Amino acid sequence: MAGKALDGKVALVTGAGRGIGREIALAMAARGAAVAVNDAGGSVDGRGADRAPASEVVAEIDAAGGRAVADYGSVADFAAAECMVANAVDAFGRVDIVVNNAGIVRDAIFHKMTEEDWDAVVDVHLKGTFNVSRAAASRFREQESGCFVHMTSTSGLVGNLGQAGYGAAKLGIAGLSRIIAIDMERFGVRSNAIAPFAWSRITDTIPASDAAQADRIEKLKRMAPSKIAPLAVYLASDAARGVTGQIFGCRRNEIYLFSQPRPVRVVHRSEGWTPETIAEHAMPALRPDLCPLHRAPDVFSWDPV
Repeated sequence: MAGKALDGKVALVTGAGRGIGREIALAMAARGAAVAVNDAGGSVDGRGADRAPASEVVAEIDAAGGRAVADYGSVADFAAAECMVANAVDAFGRVDIVVNNAGIVRDAIFHKMTEEDWDAVVDVHLKGTFNVSRAAASRFREQESGCFVHMTSTSGLVGNLGQAGYGAAKLGIAGLSRIIAIDMERFGVRSNAIAPFAWSRITDTIPASDAAQADRIEKLKRMAPSKIAPLAVYLASDAARGVTGQIFGCRRNEIYLFSQPRPVRVVHRSEGWTPETIAEHAMPALRPDLCPLHRAPDVFSWDPV
């Protein structure tokens, strides 16, 4: 992995104008990749547009002696996703890596969530991940190589208060990543997901409900977005050959491998089940293994290392 681990490769990183995406784009360029820097430049809730963030990252890569090109399309638009992949190929001759990082938040308690907010979040996160991945998939198949790195979240993997749209989309991304890995394995294409813990515009929207929460948020601010980049670079490199269909977490200096849903207990009744026998037999046997309603802070209860 020393030196130019991504030399000769071309990466498309979405949402790369700020935060985690920016750090991944810079890290991939530093390891030799040419980078298509995509960012529509909207606000944290997805409204508006600004070309400055993507352009500034391209300028930074250029100044460091790397190669980069900006793209300002929205991942939520299927045609725009096709164009951003085509633009990367036009600029650098191919595409080898897709990092689906673009995201927005519009948090609300579920019974207060609007259809507009649900659609906006799902369109960027889940549909956007599909759009960009699908645009690259045909090229990956033709060249019989390629790598996807998708951003999921413990909001979906574990759960969080007031994040129905965000959590549903992020859990959907974990499932999509695994199916891509299964469908495209025959073509030498890999697909993995990262649940990143980092302080960014999105996590900056977390409200502090009390002094303890405020203290915890201050500690969370230590989790620099740059800490996510090494894992993304590794997964995009040839050193990760054979690693596919996995879900990783990265929190400051900690790296996790997440479990994925599998049966934990089974009950059987040869004559079949009725609602009554389910209540009398099945549930007493299954109840010890019922999953509690944890939220992400309950599971990750220690400070970032």
